[in-house]
Amino acid sequence: MSRASLRARIEEALLPPAVAVLVALVAGDALILSVGQSPSAVYHLLLDGTWGNAYGFGQVLYKTTTLICTGLCVSVGMQAGLFNIGGEGQLAIGGFAAGIVGLALPAGTPGLLAVPLCLLAAMLAGGAAGWVPGALRARFGAHEVITTIMLNFIILALLNWLVAAHLRVPGTLHTPDIRAGAIPRLETFFHPFHGSAANLSLLVALAAALATWWFLFQTRSGYELRAVGLAPDAAEYGGVRVGSVWARTMAISGALAGLGGINFVLGHKLYYEEGFATGYGFLGIAVALVGRNDPIGVVFASLFFATLSQGGLAINAVVPKQMVDVLQGVVILAVAASVPEVRRLLHLSRRPVEG
Repeated sequence: MSRASLRARIEEALLPPAVAVLVALVAGDALILSVGQSPSAVYHLLLDGTWGNAYGFGQVLYKTTTLICTGLCVSVGMQAGLFNIGGEGQLAIGGFAAGIVGLALPAGTPGLLAVPLCLLAAMLAGGAAGWVPGALRARFGAHEVITTIMLNFIILALLNWLVAAHLRVPGTLHTPDIRAGAIPRLETFFHPFHGSAANLSLLVALAAALATWWFLFQTRSGYELRAVGLAPDAAEYGGVRVGSVWARTMAISGALAGLGGINFVLGHKLYYEEGFATGYGFLGIAVALVGRNDPIGVVFASLFFATLSQGGLAINAVVPKQMVDVLQGVVILAVAASVPEVRRLLHLSRRPVEG
């Protein structure tokens, strides 16, 4: 790849999200002024409550971990032209499967065996939940948006019934603590993180992002997946089995979401609890959009949205926490609007000057 083409790819990857964030900051200024506060003071409070202290930063990293997984879930589907909005159910069932395996293993099971088994269970459960709508799309043409929405309700209701009827600790909404498979918190290695929920699941999520990038852009299967996303009819004419790619893509997508469940179940609470996945699946859609469906972009977008989420708690004393939700929506709208316009301006700037 030439230096010019590399520069062009970097510009097209970074400029639209940068413009979107700038638009969101301007909108945030207007919102903050409307409630009679100083934008600089509020942003300073937000940064001080997130990146400005070890506990806040640890909470940002904790939320980033789950968002990476749900963002990857959505982005992989979009690369194949599929819109998987079932991340919430897939995340929940992945966490549930990890918790059940951790609960079933004997207390003395070595972590080097227990953790991989729990991770495998989370990915298999999430992958199965993702494969179902993929197979329905391939076999019957059922649109994945409808089937994944419905499966969210089915999965969450089923898990809630299993916990309430058979597994919960009396007086609670969660299962008993796992016996094996716990993932150490960052505070074990870095004492300033004491009290935060950040744990080594972050490394698993980062590894998943790198593996996803390698799969999408360095393997034949990844090339076929992206080809189907760009032009399914042309891909099929070229010998690609489009239905198989759809089913496989949704399984991979679901497995990535399911992997995110270990962050809460194995790294934080050490049990499965109803409602732990609420919001993360749909926020993963925003992460994928801002990250431009690129696994590396998803990592940075996850960090950004996690900062906003944790920052909302920090600024709640001076402005409504819902303002952060508005900012997240503005970022998504700004990305949708800025991508084609920024691309057009970049293409115009690269045209040779006539005469």
